[in-house]
Amino acid sequence: MPEQHNIEYKQSWHDDYLKGICGFANAQGGTIFIGKDDNGKVMHLPDFKSLMDSIPQKVKNQLGILVEVNLRQEDGSHYIEIVTPPYSVAVSLRGRYYYRSGTTTTELTGHSLTEFLLRKSGKTWDDVMDPSATPEDIDPASVNKFLGDAVKAGRMPDVSGLSLGELLEKLRLSKDGQLKRAAIILFGKDPGRFYPNMAVKMGRFGKDDADLRFQEVAEGNLIQLLAEVTAQLNQKFLTKPIDFEGLQRVEKDEYPVAAIREMLLNALVHRNYMGSTVQIRVYDDKISIWNEGFLPEGLSLEALKRQHPSRPRNPVIADVCFKGGYIDSWGRGTLKILEACREAGLPEPEMREQDGGFLITLYKDQLSEEQLAKAGLNDRQLKAVAHTREHGTINNSQYQRINGVGKTTATEELQQLVDLAIFTHTGHGRGSKYEMAR
Repeated sequence: MPEQHNIEYKQSWHDDYLKGICGFANAQGGTIFIGKDDNGKVMHLPDFKSLMDSIPQKVKNQLGILVEVNLRQEDGSHYIEIVTPPYSVAVSLRGRYYYRSGTTTTELTGHSLTEFLLRKSGKTWDDVMDPSATPEDIDPASVNKFLGDAVKAGRMPDVSGLSLGELLEKLRLSKDGQLKRAAIILFGKDPGRFYPNMAVKMGRFGKDDADLRFQEVAEGNLIQLLAEVTAQLNQKFLTKPIDFEGLQRVEKDEYPVAAIREMLLNALVHRNYMGSTVQIRVYDDKISIWNEGFLPEGLSLEALKRQHPSRPRNPVIADVCFKGGYIDSWGRGTLKILEACREAGLPEPEMREQDGGFLITLYKDQLSEEQLAKAGLNDRQLKAVAHTREHGTINNSQYQRINGVGKTTATEELQQLVDLAIFTHTGHGRGSKYEMAR
């Protein structure tokens, strides 16, 4: 079994591995095997007897927790199994906190540490009171826009007659007249004064990140950003405008409306608001949205492609957005993105954790160079595709001449392109030719 989020192999013991035990304790728990190589094969562990005495004592003294340390044997060789349960309280090693994410143990610092400690104490960042905020910092127009959307969605009872203060209490955005951070994020007049990275950055690139053509920044609260980002994308970044009101409509020549909407909402609702700004990159052949903050504990990238529970980073913000009809509460956001792209005939979106955050990318063309490389095409086949795009067709002789190969190789590789539905083949003999399938 390879290393994974709850399994780690070490050939011998080093006190530095206490960080891994700390990381497991702060995450979902896990097991470290001492005396196994990276593939899980048992190695000779000569000092297993002394380690069975010293490891439990070191864990107790330096981490303040108890772990299960077992001596195992396989094919005459001994190895040690250190089983660490998950802890509901934060565990530190010499005043430092570590966390297991995927197959990596990382030290938590800055905003990540703050968020982690809040979560361990039973709180989330958006549920914390902001003593510097007052009801005068709330934008009435944003509140009214939300209420109109909530009425359309049918997810809120009648709130007519409630004062602003009473409404905020009902939405759990305030308590005893004191505003929570979520209230400023959702409805603040100037949320950037409280949280400088509220903005959304948008950049128009060519084929790669080195070719930045222009950029814009949208600022405001979450309700305002939904409208402002859409307007900016329509006016300056996308070839064909998108309309968030017509969610059933699919743009065949650009990107699915529902996919862009869900990507933006996911980025705004589930981001780490103490981290960097949301960043949207529009290229010639793709669009990506990045927001700071890893996936919630226990939620994998693969789980995003199937039915999974909703586990919002900012549950107070998410609840208000649900009531406004912007999101649902069933963890279907990524599924909607996948479905919209599939219906539009686009490649499956790419989702990954990157640079301390979550990145999702939509591709405009099934046959872009990037997508073709993923399909396993070799350099000769890529040249043939480029030639066919430029000239409309290619035949066996041209394939041979372009790539310096014989007829047999050309025939086999052209047939592979047909099997992959990249080329279509028409004609026979001298009239035989290949064209792009779509």
